[in-house]
Amino acid sequence: MGWTCQHDYKGHCKLLNVTCEPGIKGCILKKSEYTFTTGDYEKDKKKEDDKPDEIDFAALARSN
Repeated sequence: MGWTCQHDYKGHCKLLNVTCEPGIKGCILKKSEYTFTTGDYEKDKKKEDDKPDEIDFAALARSN
């Protein structure tokens, strides 16, 4: 399935007036809700592996 952003015009973001880069600050596509691909499976897999695990907020609260 494919789609385009309503603010994208030939690779330019009309909302932020910059080159379109999905997930950048101010983008309507929030990084936390979407996964963006570079088109390179190995690079994407490494990026996914580098993501930190879920935060244990209870342990974090106890440590302070």
